Amino acid sequence: MSDDGDNPPTSGRLDRTTMETIAQRSETHPLVSSWQFQPDQLSPRFLQVTLDASTYPDSVAAARLEIHWFVTGDYYIHYIETHQETQYQCRWDRHPKTGVPRSHFHPPPNAGEAEVSPVGTHHLDVVFEVLDWITERVSELYDQ
Repeated sequence: MSDDGDNPPTSGRLDRTTMETIAQRSETHPLVSSWQFQPDQLSPRFLQVTLDASTYPDSVAAARLEIHWFVTGDYYIHYIETHQETQYQCRWDRHPKTGVPRSHFHPPPNAGEAEVSPVGTHHLDVVFEVLDWITERVSELYDQ
């Protein structure tokens, strides 16, 4: 990721209740196979949502979302798609950042320079809009 390295910004304390709601509701999406707090339930640093690798072409070994949702309503959601030798990634953020809108998107394939984000602010809207984006990505992979 070019403009803020591998360390996305933090925006206060994690909103564990919202992250649990996101986890439970995301399981209803056909791409989602499981979720867990990382490193563990007692002291989570983020919510990991594992996507069902069988829904992807064979070139994709694994895919996941790393979700950080804060009590301030700020968030960052990192999509990581693992191929044999490379990773394809992007990130949706909502936090104060000089020079870009509060809600912004770091586009693939390397989560580069921020641009205006197309997703909203309500936690379920955001997560399902991201999952819809990933569904389109999977379709594009099959078309290639």
